[in-house]
Amino acid sequence: MLDGADTLRSAPEKYSSTVEYNAENPIAQALKGVAQVMSADLGTRIFYTQHGSFDTHTNELVNHAKLWDEVSEAIECFWADLNELGQADDTVIWMFSEFGRRIEDNGAGTDHGSGGVAFMIGNPVNGGLYGDYPSLKPADQLEGDVHYNTDYRDVYATILDDFMHVDSEWVLNDKFNGKSELVAN
Repeated sequence: MLDGADTLRSAPEKYSSTVEYNAENPIAQALKGVAQVMSADLGTRIFYTQHGSFDTHTNELVNHAKLWDEVSEAIECFWADLNELGQADDTVIWMFSEFGRRIEDNGAGTDHGSGGVAFMIGNPVNGGLYGDYPSLKPADQLEGDVHYNTDYRDVYATILDDFMHVDSEWVLNDKFNGKSELVAN
């Protein structure tokens, strides 16, 4: 009997694609691995990768431009791959930051704060900008931070309930107000 690691090791053998991922781009290689497992049809429904080098505190304009170029290139390849594999209609990509940034520069960059960002990509996604741009007025700030206006758990609930058709209350151990307008049922 194969164990889980052996099953995963067999996934690249079943993968065939004309998409060429940049070997020097770590997030592109991680997404290629996801595409390989998806093409093996192992029944996995949720995948997680990370591009952990956004935690910069200095020289952010230059560093973030490079990092976003890597992410953009990786997503472009991954999405082309999903289309080629016939999986694009059944896939939602949710990119998010585990932390936000403070409004004011500390002289060498910005520190962690409450304002963050998330992107949802996919054929099932109803495109658009959701949420409100937070106020930057000092009187509206919370100790130098913007107030978030979308709870990430609302987005989790939407993906679970409306896209995956899984009871979000059971998974999240609480009831959250989903954002049903985000994805087509």
